[in-house]
Amino acid sequence: MRLKNKVAIVTGGGAGLGEAIATGFAAEGARVVIAEIDLARGASTASAIQKNGGDAVFVQTDVASEASVKAMVEGALERYGHLDILVNNAAILISHSDKRTDELSSEEWDRIINVNLRGYWLCAKYAIPPMRKQRAGNILFIGSRTGLRGFPGLAAYSASKGGALALMRSLAAEYARDGIRINAIVPGTMDTPMNAEEFSDPDARNRYIPGIPAGRLGIASDVAGMATFLATDEAGFCIGGLYFVDGGADLG
Repeated sequence: MRLKNKVAIVTGGGAGLGEAIATGFAAEGARVVIAEIDLARGASTASAIQKNGGDAVFVQTDVASEASVKAMVEGALERYGHLDILVNNAAILISHSDKRTDELSSEEWDRIINVNLRGYWLCAKYAIPPMRKQRAGNILFIGSRTGLRGFPGLAAYSASKGGALALMRSLAAEYARDGIRINAIVPGTMDTPMNAEEFSDPDARNRYIPGIPAGRLGIASDVAGMATFLATDEAGFCIGGLYFVDGGADLG
């Protein structure tokens, strides 16, 4: 088992990419903290891992709240004694509609930035001190192509994801000599609950596939496999990288 006795926090671990990453980590021997705002989803993921013989605990967490994030990390340390891995995954996409920037409300903008960018910063802020103390740690950011390319109607989401990638690169340079490796995974078009609204229309699904050389949409286990590799010692020289899991979508 490549992650035996490692302790990992996975934010947004109750569904989609987070659930797959948490489950994959547990299968490799990690003890997993499911940090999730949705009570039912978080409890369900933890229960499923436990039923399969894994070690997991659910902690209801709002990553936009500093008090909540602080309690999440303190709870993990109290239960397990150390922290080895943080997966910054929790994010929101309010709407797939083509709402233009001048039509966004301040409330919508703030909510997306607070969860998707401030949340990543807060989780790193509180996870880094125990990692520095043990001079070892691993932080993964789940990014998005929207943070690298222009997509109409997604200004707030794109800004949050672009900021998250910039934050990752800065932290990677800042903490590498403390033994903390920080990287980002950039998924392609994924068939996950976040995209369920858009992909409820079969025609919408079919519009994406011709642009993906792999010939299909991504699934959560695709990203979980990359996350597991980056969390292991096999990736010991991987620092500050952007790892694309997109079926070749950016080749064209």
